[in-house]
Parts: sequence; structure tokens; C-alpha cells
Amino acid sequence: MATATSLVRSPTTPLSGKFTLSDQKLTPPGQLPQYPTQRRRFTPLFASFHDDTSNNSGSKKNAPAVELEKLLDDAPYDVVSKDSPLHPRPLSSTQFSNSVSDGSRLRVAYQGVRGAYSEAAAEKAYPNCEAVPCDQFDAAFEAVEKWIVDRAVLPIENSLGGSIHRNYDLLLRHSLHIVGEVKLAVRHCLLANHGVKVEDLQRVLSHPQALAQCENTLTKLGLSREALDDTALSAKYVASKKLKDTGAVASSSAASIYGLNILAQDIQDDCDNITRFLILAREPIIPGIEKPFKTSIVFSLEEGPGVLFKALAVFALRQINLTKIESRPLRNQPLRASDDCNNGSKYFDYLFYVDFEASMADQRAQNALRHLKEFATFLRVLGSYPVDTTMI
Repeated sequence: MATATSLVRSPTTPLSGKFTLSDQKLTPPGQLPQYPTQRRRFTPLFASFHDDTSNNSGSKKNAPAVELEKLLDDAPYDVVSKDSPLHPRPLSSTQFSNSVSDGSRLRVAYQGVRGAYSEAAAEKAYPNCEAVPCDQFDAAFEAVEKWIVDRAVLPIENSLGGSIHRNYDLLLRHSLHIVGEVKLAVRHCLLANHGVKVEDLQRVLSHPQALAQCENTLTKLGLSREALDDTALSAKYVASKKLKDTGAVASSSAASIYGLNILAQDIQDDCDNITRFLILAREPIIPGIEKPFKTSIVFSLEEGPGVLFKALAVFALRQINLTKIESRPLRNQPLRASDDCNNGSKYFDYLFYVDFEASMADQRAQNALRHLKEFATFLRVLGSYPVDTTMI
């Protein structure tokens, strides 16, 4: 979850060491390129893909060329050494391990500490992976870019808490590609040290979204709430400090890892509490049509009546179902002056993130994006990837 956090994985050397409850400041946000309002910029990501399939005569037939877009030009990635030791704490944006995968198994970054829901999502996506904790979302993105890990699995939305805006912004700031998604059922537990009863508790710690998802239960118990960076971190803190008046909202795996007692299970307000995670990689996958695919894009538009309606209509006209739309301010250009100089009004300038149910190997999707490019001021395909139809 943006933040919630996970189930247990096979023991490996953890990249987390001595724990301190100190506020960690995020790396200063990067700057998005600023585009003139009348200028259109599209950079092709790659020319085409061909999916060779044999027909009855034994000849091979090429599928339609797939055309994707990206915002930033390809840049060489930093070369890192295999010889440096693993850093003893979760990877951070400012202090990376110089270790890279030795090829024995996939290394997958997630935000949080052991026991996080994000760790469970990483292991659902890649059951035999080495899950690598990172202290912040930024660090997970950078770990993939710098070849320290092979993939990152990060939350993007929750069925109760909504979108994780930080990761939407980071998707545009970094040049990674969405290659898959994971949907994970989040089951919150009330945890405390052994010997502590519910009536002994005065406060509870957890991630802000986890606290919000358990609002009714925590209100009935009369517990005050305090927010930390993630759910498993809260469990780790309660255990390390041996607190007697403080509990944590986290997973049952976190209870097992940090030696806590489960006072109550399934305390979320809604049993259908699902977090959707994105799988990120340095290179895109070849989209197919043999199974359900989803495509994620981001674009911006000129200001004017009906412009957003016109943009969304390019999908409706081709019977393409939209599953998600999210608007985010364009940071370098948050306000735009009205064309009418007399009234002096200003408009917010937005980026629109859209998910739709179609593969970029589908001619309908290619035609829809060609249509959208006719009036969009900016367009980038973030990824075309298989739909996760399972739920655990």
C-alpha cells in the first residue's frame, strides 16, 4: 500500500540494520521539463515489435507494428561494481549499495521493511525473488535505474484509500516502464507486545492509509493514532521499544517477524481492501493480444471547453474501456493565464494519467493514441502489460 506493508518471505540477508524512529526527509523533487503551451513534443520509444506466429502453411506472419512514446531521451545508466558489500540498512536515495544481482535470482525492490505488504506483493509477482527493502519510493525507482535491482514493485492505488500520488509523480520523473501489476488483499491486524491486552492500549501506530482503513475499529477502541512511514515499521518500533501502552496496525507476517501478539485480525472497515501495485523495469515488455492487457498513459491538453471530453472520446469511439483516470498538477507550470486578458484569471495546468483495457499490439489502441496526439500537448506511454486477474 502506499504504503501499506507485507507478508513473510524466505530468510535472506536483510538490508536493514539498526532502527531509529527519526523523520526521514525525501530527496528534493526533481524538475519536470516545462513545455510551451503551443508546442507538441513526442519522442518515439521504439519503432516496432513483431510477434511471429506460425500459420497452417508454416510461414510466419508479422503482427502490426507497435508504437509507444516516452518523455525523456534514453540516457546511459550508471555502471556499478559487484565488489562492494551490501549496505546494512534499507536502500536510500542518498546511500545506495553498489552491489548488483549475480544473476542467480531476480532482485525486486519495495518500499518499507520486512513484513510490509509491499514485500508480499513483490513475492506474489516473483515467488523466488530476493526482495530488497528501500526506505522511500524514490530509492526504489533509483535502485532499478542504477542496476542495483532488476524490478521494483510499488503501490499505486488502494480500494479504500485511493491513489498514491507520490508514485504517480515519480512515474513521470523517472524513465522506467510498467511491465505488470499485482493486486493484493490487505488484511490488517492489531498487534502488541506479549502480555499487553487491548484495554492496556492508549495509542496505535501505522501508516496513515492503514489507520484510515481501520477508522471505525480504532474509534470504537478509543485509541489515538500516530502515523509512521509504513505498517511494518510501526510493528518493528513497538517491538524494539517494548511498549506496553502502544499497538501497531500491520500484517500477521509483521507480527511473526517482530515477535508481537495479534490482538485482533481483519480490523479494516471493509473486507474488500485491495491494493494495486505496479511492476517497474528498465525496459518495456513486448505487448501481446493472447491474454488481457492493460495500457497506462499520461498526457496534457490545452485549456478549453470540451478538451478533456474530446480526449476521452478517442477511446469510447473504439470501444476501449477506461479503468482509471487521475489528474496531477504540472509542477513546473501549475498555473496558466487565461487567453482572455481582460479578466486576468488563471487555470490549473494538469497531467492526466489514464489506464485502459487494451494492448498496444491492438490496432484500436494504436489508432486511439494517434488520434489523441492530434490535440494533446504531451503524450507518453508508461507501459502496456498483462492484467492481474488473481487476488490473494
